[in-house]
Amino acid sequence: MTPEPICAPATPLLPAAVAVVRVSGTGLPAILAPLLALPEPRVASLRTLRWGGFAERALVLFFPAPASYTGEDLVELQVHGNPLLVRRLLEHLGTLGVRLAEPGEFTRRALLNSKQGLLEAEALRDLVAAETDTQIRLAQARAGALPPWILAAREALAPWVARAEAAVDYGDEEDILLDLLALCRVLEPVRQQFHVEQVRCRAARHLQDGLRLALVGRPNAGKSTLFNALAGEDRAIVTDIPGTTRDVLEVRCEWRGLPLRLYDTAGLRDTEDPVERLGVARVAPVLEGADLVLHLWPAPDAAPDPALQAVLAPFAAKVLEVRTFGDLAAVPGVAIAAHRGELDALEGALKDRILGGLAPDACLGALATQRQAGLLEDLARQMDLLAGLEPGCPPELPASLLQGAWGLLAQLTGEDRAERTLDELFSGFCLGK
Repeated sequence: MTPEPICAPATPLLPAAVAVVRVSGTGLPAILAPLLALPEPRVASLRTLRWGGFAERALVLFFPAPASYTGEDLVELQVHGNPLLVRRLLEHLGTLGVRLAEPGEFTRRALLNSKQGLLEAEALRDLVAAETDTQIRLAQARAGALPPWILAAREALAPWVARAEAAVDYGDEEDILLDLLALCRVLEPVRQQFHVEQVRCRAARHLQDGLRLALVGRPNAGKSTLFNALAGEDRAIVTDIPGTTRDVLEVRCEWRGLPLRLYDTAGLRDTEDPVERLGVARVAPVLEGADLVLHLWPAPDAAPDPALQAVLAPFAAKVLEVRTFGDLAAVPGVAIAAHRGELDALEGALKDRILGGLAPDACLGALATQRQAGLLEDLARQMDLLAGLEPGCPPELPASLLQGAWGLLAQLTGEDRAERTLDELFSGFCLGK
């Protein structure tokens, strides 16, 4: 059954010089004939669109199937960017049998027509949603051909999947044996590569989502000064008066290649000020949601506040001790002086803690979505189980694990297309994509 033609604005419905309306489907020259005569393929041409008393001059591009974004006939109408005019055009297209597209439906058709892969579609979604330079570069690096390690894994797995199945189906009749030691030796590089990609994926996900950093410390520990230094602007009030910060401040920024979601919290202490106490009470939820908690401890202090340490104890696994005012006293560990811009030690500690020692550029091309991370974890687990099998085990065991790994790779690349996965992916797209 031929899918019905679809249309959508590819630009926001806001006043602008130009608006773009996309139309995709089979047989568009005939369908759009009452509106306009399509120009030669891939030649931008001026046409007058006439409908309902309107006569709109538009720049028109026609991409016939299959050499188009969706793999179907595709038309782009560049009209004046009046939102009402665009809505009227979409309504008229509806009278011609062209319905409004669902979110991401253009890209979904491109995927179903093999014009792009699932990983490329996910990269496109992340590119549209990117808010920092690093996130744009991460998404661009994942677009295009499949990563070489996926191609290498499929090539290495394929013959062993076939041998294992043959050993299960015909082993008794044909005396076909599966050499488990040779299998594990040949596939060990694949197993190791999956674990390498897991490390890269965890780092890339932090960069893709933004590192959630909570700044915590006693009053006047330098939290707001560091907050402003990382944000690159004066967002928090800085004074010598304890308790200046009464609420949780949040800002998104990019600092030295790291996308950050910063949270400046009220100084933790016992206080009778009711407003300050409300601010202190709001710290715990921030600590729970943070990827990393920076415990700011002034270098001149002999020891951290015991009460503050008690608050941080449940989050010990994600607490990083940072000694502030490092210019006033020589101390070990991560020492900074935010008021002087001396933050190199913090940069190194963040990249080591969150990125596993990788540079942001080392994450380019890595898998980064929750779906991809889950499948990669399952792949690594399958290969670890395979490596742990004992020689002489029934061939059904390695055969099952190999088939499982092969199926997970197919899910990862989109060759095994689960409808629910596609629905979740394309729901995050805009209409014109």
